[in-house]
Amino acid sequence: MPGTRKLGRPTAHRNSMLRGMVTYLLENGTIETTVYRAKEVRSMTEKMITLGKKNTLASRRAALSYITKKEVVKKLFDQIAPEYADRNGGYTSVYKLGPRRGDGAEMAIIRLVGFEDKKDEKAEDKADKKVKADKTAKAVESDKKEEKTDKAKEVKEAKAE
Repeated sequence: MPGTRKLGRPTAHRNSMLRGMVTYLLENGTIETTVYRAKEVRSMTEKMITLGKKNTLASRRAALSYITKKEVVKKLFDQIAPEYADRNGGYTSVYKLGPRRGDGAEMAIIRLVGFEDKKDEKAEDKADKKVKADKTAKAVESDKKEEKTDKAKEVKEAKAE
């Protein structure tokens, strides 16, 4: 276990919590947590990414023994680790946010390096799709209005006759 922080938890609970947080970080790319937890998660996440870079059966099994979801291990070996192939460590970054409201614990965001760019690209893609969907919805609405006006005209003509 890297680090000497006990995080106010019994050993089994601490290990379980860190496994869950590492899995979540690899799955989503970012976590908001306390500074001390973020530093512990950073250590274990970097070890998992290093295992992913080795890409052997033994390293895959070692990752499976720590990460709690098989899909995340697949993502680690197929997508995340190849991005860091030319990088020696420093796969994550911790940004301090300030004290948490309520108990005053120092909060931080831990992210995979390079994740910010992908998140922006995904947000732009979603925005483009939303604009396209809005345009199609407006076009459909205008077509419906035209149909209603056409039907109304036909009804008026029929009544006039």
